[in-house]
Amino acid sequence: MERVIGVINLVNDKQYLKELTQHRCLAAVPFGGRYRLIDFTMSNFINAQIKKVGIFTKDKYRSIMDHLGNGKEWDLDRRNGGLFILPPIHPDKSIVGDVQQFYDHLEFFKRSHEDTVILSPGHHVYKINFNDVIKSHRESGADITVVYKDYNGEPVDKPIYHKCILDADDNVKNLELYTSPKQGDPVCTETFVFSKKLLIELITKCYENGEYDFIRDVVKANLQRLKVNSYHFKGYMPFIHSISSYYKTNMEFLNPQVTKEFFFDNWEIYTKTKHEPPVKYATTSNVSNSLIANGSDIEGTVENSIIFRGVKIRKGATVKNSIIMQKCVIDEGTYLENVITDKQVNVTFEKIIIGEFTPTVIKKAEII
Repeated sequence: MERVIGVINLVNDKQYLKELTQHRCLAAVPFGGRYRLIDFTMSNFINAQIKKVGIFTKDKYRSIMDHLGNGKEWDLDRRNGGLFILPPIHPDKSIVGDVQQFYDHLEFFKRSHEDTVILSPGHHVYKINFNDVIKSHRESGADITVVYKDYNGEPVDKPIYHKCILDADDNVKNLELYTSPKQGDPVCTETFVFSKKLLIELITKCYENGEYDFIRDVVKANLQRLKVNSYHFKGYMPFIHSISSYYKTNMEFLNPQVTKEFFFDNWEIYTKTKHEPPVKYATTSNVSNSLIANGSDIEGTVENSIIFRGVKIRKGATVKNSIIMQKCVIDEGTYLENVITDKQVNVTFEKIIIGEFTPTVIKKAEII
């Protein structure tokens, strides 16, 4: 779409995943053996032929910059349009809210020739046709379109989701902010469509009035004044808001049907390319129902697990129901079950680690 800007808002990234977001933002968390969470939103933009993408960051964005680079893997290394990573312009000052971040980079919008903006967070694992969303927005004559999804996740301990209240014509009449949704509740995915002109006007007005929360002050505050339409996304989208939901979502990708839907049907999920050799399986290896990425060296037993790139599992080691991230070393005689290891972890000789009620998480570069 030549007339659309894709925006990924990382300013409000939540620290749901504890140890996994200690050194990175939520959108940069590894997923599914070779991806980052942001890859899904990026790929949705690119498959909708959106040629200009802006990433609004707040902090801990080094890993995002390293992963996205110049946008080559997403066909965004281009003269017209392309990828723009927009960090705080005053890094020594705290950002009050995402409206401030948008206002500080308002020239990004003003200088763009596109007339429509689609704004999304960077942590949703889904394949959504943004062409359909834009078409629905334009045909409805709406000022704003809100994308929502019926809640189908695990119970939420803390009120973190925004519930959409819809009228008979599927217009959004209210947003109940920070709720703990029940099964089937229409939950805002924090994905919105605006005309660029209206978005600039609303951001400027809110900033001048000292209002800095985008969802509350730009969207919710204007629900009665503007025509706000909804788009009901009915496809697969897990709700990731905890270590257990992150673990469960990863494990769902061991289901061939889910894998087929995401990686073989409709369009591709793009990610940073790393030129590594195929997996090396020793004669002592025993692997079942697992995803194992390139560059790994498997000498031990792997069962119902996701193994990222460059992992070494030594002879006599057992990894079961676990997620082992990039460049980890699992030494001889080790037994891991229900464990998530961040990158570059070394679990040494004959250690036994078993997660019980929730997965045990081992922080980045730890030696156990």
